[in-house]
Amino acid sequence: MRRELFAMPPGIYMDGNSLGVMPHAAREAVLRRLDDWQRDAVHGWDKWFGLAESLSPGVARLVGALPHEVMATGSITSNLHSLMATLYHPQPGDTRRHLVATSLDFPSDVYAMQSWADRHGAELRLIPSRDGQTLTTEDILATLTDDVAVVLLPTVLYRSGQLLDIPGLTAEAQARGILVGWDAAHSVGSVPHELHGSGADFAVWCHYKYVNAGPGAPGGLFLHERHHGRMPALRGWWGHDKTSQFEMAHHFRPAAGAGGYQLGTPPVLALAGLEGALEVFATVDMADIRTRSLALTDHMIALADAHLPELKMVTPREHTQRGGHVALAHPDALALSVALRERGIIPDFRQPDILRLAPVALYTTEAEIEETVRVLRDLLDTGSYKAAREVGLVT
Repeated sequence: MRRELFAMPPGIYMDGNSLGVMPHAAREAVLRRLDDWQRDAVHGWDKWFGLAESLSPGVARLVGALPHEVMATGSITSNLHSLMATLYHPQPGDTRRHLVATSLDFPSDVYAMQSWADRHGAELRLIPSRDGQTLTTEDILATLTDDVAVVLLPTVLYRSGQLLDIPGLTAEAQARGILVGWDAAHSVGSVPHELHGSGADFAVWCHYKYVNAGPGAPGGLFLHERHHGRMPALRGWWGHDKTSQFEMAHHFRPAAGAGGYQLGTPPVLALAGLEGALEVFATVDMADIRTRSLALTDHMIALADAHLPELKMVTPREHTQRGGHVALAHPDALALSVALRERGIIPDFRQPDILRLAPVALYTTEAEIEETVRVLRDLLDTGSYKAAREVGLVT
């Protein structure tokens, strides 16, 4: 645990799966770049020009990729559009043209994939869930038929915290001739990845959850090097080859690898937050983070089993199927989340009945987990959480 490296907010913070807390190094990096701007004005670009590229080795370490396969840029949705534009272009008469996502995806992924299905007159097929919370390998594979061109899967389901079998499903999809991409928003910084080694075609993620790079931090994209010969379909001047970018030629020459998928001028102050966050990850091993994360979620699950029988455990118990957060279902989950906040504990709520709690390996303590469960037990025993609903704070 590296709690001393973070500026911890008051109380107990259990919402790092939505927004990670601020590393001291991130604040220092942003202030450093602000000083650059104040002192150097436009000459600051002498330092900033290759900032995004300089972060690629640290980002690659988080996702198990080669540095030239990743780039800190854009957002999950914009990066997904950019990669789909390049990789997905069915021709008239092609039978392999349909797209697959899951019925439990974060909505923005579905919006993006639906837009590409609509553009090419294809279907977007959503893998069903038997329990409304998790997916089975059987149902995923049943959807990967020989008329499917691309499948996008979440590494960790954002509501339940279920971790999918990334290498296994990647291999199964590719054996069927299907390109496979991953949305790793809820796993990067919490779960070790081997995107290159697994052979995944592409991936997208954010850096503001477990990576702690700050609100609205630039996203990340991965494109396996076997696809680097393709011309990026969506082109912008920051994706141009850096050695000739300022020739201002109208002929686009893409930067090498994932760098060619940058579009506009990068947000230097936002990149600085990631720059500082990666300094923290340079001091730890992802395997150690995973070990600590599993120990913390084991502890929370055991305490919930023992003391919170009214709350249904939604997160899979098996280590191989669990990400970094614990999801509990209760009809009054929203009222409980409001009441916890009033008691100085910050959880997360997802419609209609999910209370998400994220004990983060880098900064959460066992004592904080125990206090969170104790307060939940007290709220349930006293019924005091119902006050939020009764006064109209919860509808």
